[in-house]
Amino acid sequence: MAEQKATNVHWHEGDITREHREKLLGHKGATLWFTGLSGSGKSTVAVELEGRLNEMGVLAYRLDGDNVRLGINRNLGFSADDRTENIRRIGEISKLFVDCGIVTLSSFISPYASDRNQVRELHEAAGMDFIEIFVDCSLEAAEARDPKGLYKKARAGEIKNFTGIDDPYEAPFKPEVHLHSDQQTLAEEVDTIIALLRERGIITS
Repeated sequence: MAEQKATNVHWHEGDITREHREKLLGHKGATLWFTGLSGSGKSTVAVELEGRLNEMGVLAYRLDGDNVRLGINRNLGFSADDRTENIRRIGEISKLFVDCGIVTLSSFISPYASDRNQVRELHEAAGMDFIEIFVDCSLEAAEARDPKGLYKKARAGEIKNFTGIDDPYEAPFKPEVHLHSDQQTLAEEVDTIIALLRERGIITS
């Protein structure tokens, strides 16, 4: 976890709580953490889910790996340390969104179990829902899709530290949702997630 460098800082509580915001929105906030290989379908599922939730009147927002690296995490690369810091920052941002009452769809390869567990612990310590969604897909299927041409570049040695090729991916041990994107339809995947959100009382519609 990152070192606290700023001194003489104190958390300032406001008068409006998470419960107030959730009452205003009509649903609870939660972080849905999509993890899996590049090309596994994480972003595809998150985009479809965001659309479905929007149609249901549920405020949702996507945090996508590439999008975030073009902005707040533009100074981070793909070394193990940078990957850890990338996920730490996203965990903190996701927590802020949940405090707003938003269903937050965080879509990141996040290859290291320890990093994902730190984000889980951050949420659980604040009494927030954290739902890990493993978008499982064989390396062969992901590489066959290769929507961004990244596997081809990694195989050619043009990209270093690429997950699944020369960097490891640590699959979740016990995710709340285990999807098989090379076997299920997109509609089946989204239906599975929505069913869990209802079961947990995060959404009621």
